[in-house]
Amino acid sequence: MDTGILILRLLVGLLVAGHGVQKVSSHLGGKGLEGGTEEFRADGFRGGALTALAAGGGQIGSGLLLAAGLLTPLAATGAIGVMTVALTVKWRHGLWVQNDGYEYPLVLIGIAAALAATGPGAWSLDAVLGLSPYPSWWAALALVAGLGSGLLTRLVLHRTPAAPAIGER
Repeated sequence: MDTGILILRLLVGLLVAGHGVQKVSSHLGGKGLEGGTEEFRADGFRGGALTALAAGGGQIGSGLLLAAGLLTPLAATGAIGVMTVALTVKWRHGLWVQNDGYEYPLVLIGIAAALAATGPGAWSLDAVLGLSPYPSWWAALALVAGLGSGLLTRLVLHRTPAAPAIGER
């Protein structure tokens, strides 16, 4: 079981971190901070470079913590939060990824929640430092806080489309 959890942690953690690197740099196929900023603006978000930095930093931090198995409930909360924002962006396209849907962010949310529920396993920094196992209620807290923070971010930072002017309806 510990081997399976390690594989999941490394796969999801490094993918989430890599996605964050792409938001803020030209590494891993990213378009630099300017490209990350433009991506958020095109998706209707306020904040410009600060939004891209916060999202990229959140993805890098939560992804690396998940991969290392360090502060696993907090890492899962961060990953769930940033992937909830991604899910809200892709929601209008439906579920399936081939239509630019939210399938992939949903899978990452599910895996992060599962890791919060199972814990990081024996081959983790949490285990080495004596931080795990975490009480089972941490998983519920990670899921609720992650979903809530992602939805709150969407609510606060997303621009509402302007209503059409009279005569344009």
